[in-house]
Formats: sequence, C-alpha cells, structure tokens
Amino acid sequence: MTHSIKVDALSVFAGSARLIGPVSFAVSASDTLVIMGETGAGKSLIAQAILGTLPGALRAEGQIEVNGRRVDTLSQVDRAAMWGHEIATLPQEPWRALDPLMRSFRQVAESFRYVAGKARADAHKETQGAFVSLGLTGAENRLPGALSGGMAQRVAFAAATAGNAPILLADEPTKGLDHERHIKVIELLAEVPAAGGTLVAITHAVSVALRLGGHLIVLRDGQLVEQGPVEAVLSKPSSSYTQELLDADPQSWQHSEPHPAGDVLLTAQNLAIERNGKTLISGFDLTLCAGERIALVGPSGIGKTSLLDALAGLLPPSAGSVVRAASLSRHAVQKLYQDPPAAFPARVPLRLALRDVARLHQTDWSRVAQILEHLGIHPSLLERTPDAVSGGELQRISIVRALTVRPRVLLADEPTSRLDPITQRDTLAMLEQVAAEENIAVVLVTHDPDIASKWADRVVHLI
Repeated sequence: MTHSIKVDALSVFAGSARLIGPVSFAVSASDTLVIMGETGAGKSLIAQAILGTLPGALRAEGQIEVNGRRVDTLSQVDRAAMWGHEIATLPQEPWRALDPLMRSFRQVAESFRYVAGKARADAHKETQGAFVSLGLTGAENRLPGALSGGMAQRVAFAAATAGNAPILLADEPTKGLDHERHIKVIELLAEVPAAGGTLVAITHAVSVALRLGGHLIVLRDGQLVEQGPVEAVLSKPSSSYTQELLDADPQSWQHSEPHPAGDVLLTAQNLAIERNGKTLISGFDLTLCAGERIALVGPSGIGKTSLLDALAGLLPPSAGSVVRAASLSRHAVQKLYQDPPAAFPARVPLRLALRDVARLHQTDWSRVAQILEHLGIHPSLLERTPDAVSGGELQRISIVRALTVRPRVLLADEPTSRLDPITQRDTLAMLEQVAAEENIAVVLVTHDPDIASKWADRVVHLI
C-alpha cells in the first residue's frame, strides 16, 4: 500500500542531543493524522522534517516518504519543487509564511496564479472568493503587519491552500481565532480528506482533534506515548499524560480568587482607535488598578491588539485619552506580543537578547533564571535563535523578557495561544502569582471564554 506520508524511525538532533524520536507513522489519502503533545515536544519539528525546512542548526535521521518516494535523500531544490504542488504547509507562525512587504490580496492571488497555474482573471476571482469565505473582506490591501494575528492566520491559510496540493500540513491552524472563525477553518481543513487529500494537523486543542477525527499520536519530550483513533484515545486514554492534557483543558479550571485592587495606574476615557482609516473601537472606557486582572474578549479583527497598542502608548488614539499615573516610569507598561517572532531579533541568540534587557533594566540574572525555571524553559534553549525553538517556547521566553523589566502594567496579547493545555494552565498560574506578589496589573486578550471567566477579575467584551 502506498501511503501519502510514511515516516520511519525519524529523529531530529541539535548537535548530539536528540530532540525527538525515533518516531514512526503513516497516513494515507482521504485520512487525517492529528499530532498532540506538550509545547516543545517536537510536533512542529516533525512537519519541518517532512518538508525539509528544519533550521540549519538541526538535522534529521530516518526515512521519510511522500507518495511512495523517498524525500529525505532529495536535494533542497527538489524538495522545494514539491511545495504547494504535492504538499502544502500552514506554519504555526503566519509571519514566517507571509511577505511583510506584499499586500494580503496579492499574496494569495500569486499563489493561485503561480502555484495553482490559474489565469490572472481566474486567480483574482478565486482570491476574492477565499477572502469572502474566510471573513477577510476589507483586509485586501493591508500588509501583514497591519493584520491581527487571527487575520494573518487566515491569509496564510488562503495562500497555503491555493495550490490545491493533495497533502496539507497544518500547524496550530486555529490559534488566535474567535469561535466563528475557528469553526470555519476546521470545516475547511476537514474538506481536505473529504476530497481525497491527506491532512496532518498539529494542535493543542482537544476540541480541534475531536472535530477533525482520524488517527491521533501524542508526543511528550519527543517520544510517542500514545496513538490510535482520535475519539478512542481522547475518550479513554491509556497514557496518564494524555489524561493530564484532558484535565488541563480550561473548562476544567477552578475560578481564581479575586484580587484586591490597588491604586489607579491607567485610565482610558472615551477612547477611539483607527487603523487604515477604519474605526475599530470607539467610546471605550477603562480604569486599571494595581493588582487587577482584566480579560478582553471579542471576535478576530475587532481591534483588541490595537487597543493594547493604544494603552501601551504605541498607537495614538483618534479620540479620547489614555492617562498614566504619575508614579509609572517610562518602561512600567509592557506589552506581550501575540506573535513572538515579530518581537525578537531574528539572528540574535535568545540568551543575548534576554541579557541585554536584564542589563538595561538592572535586573539580576538570577531573577531571569528563576522565571525561566518556573516556565519550564531549559537554559540550553537560550543558545538558539528564535527560529530554532517552538512557538510555545518562544511565547514563554517573551513572558520572561517582559517580566525582566519589572513592569507595573502588563498588556498580554494571547500570551498562551501556542501552549498545550498543561503548559498554558501552569504559565497563567505563574503569571497570576508574580502579578499578585509584585502588584502588577494585567490586561489579558483571549479568545477563550473559559480562560477569561476563570482567570480574570473582570471580563470586558468588545463587540
């Protein structure tokens, strides 16, 4: 039997250190493979190894076949020739898939034109249809940097699927999406195997796995701990770790104890925010006190990220005002970005980036090391550049960097969207503890209503 993808004894190394493997699996046409596991377990490395896009510091061993042909022995040029035609990918970070200097509509249209081989008029029509289907109307002329994280994810999805490749590797395809967009993307993903294609989906979300169905493999520390039909594994897991993932779902969390509010640190009055001439938010009022935890929820693209930018002083409001307490220093308000790769220098080792921040703000390195330990970041990861760690690892390192500044106000934009349920729960618990100990006010943007209601003291709905 010829499998669409067959992986035999795959291992990935950083020098002599084995990061994952050996892992073996196979998936055929009209089938779905779902890969779940903790942040940093090696899920994305499997997809990169199949595509031949592992960072230069990493190497793969083992055999990889695509449609019956060994691809691990092909040259990089030959493997790249398959991209978009035989196998397509939706990477975890849309910023790594989109040209920062090309407007959204053109990026997708070029995929239809040059990958799918459509005539110019047909490519334009197909792109229009994709933008309507994915709720991207109005974003056609925006550059990636002007898109919300959820919108960038959908643009990357449209570009990745334009070539109609029979195999799709989707890495965390629903992160940063509101419930409506989340369901729409899952429906589009499910069309791949329904049409005879092959879907490999990497996800942290139990709900996504259950909706997609198919075969499931669960990874921990680079090792395969459990596999089988999705519904069978998730309804009655044989591994205690898989059960931990299920138990850590936000629906199962206990409500956090309310935190007493201290002095007023930040006040927004009758705030209005515009992007590209479009009003996103108007008449917004907020009083933020020391020690408070506030959750902002609302659909993708409504302006949650822009609101945080305005509160941080990074975006001037079109009306109204943001007033900081006189006691706040210049760096007292820190923002955690939704897409960490856009916030880290790409070629600077992470240790150097953190040490520079610690030195600038006169923070002892022992404090940085303590936070790293609390967040489960092994010191060896800091020797790598941002593109050589997982999205979840980089997300946690960005939290460390923000706390290194010792902020009074932390504006957190989807700070755990790339984390598995266990790491997400533990990270938010650590953030709650640090905020309580140091009387930090936190504004958390999230699409998950369970996280909002169970973690925050107050929930603000943007509609």
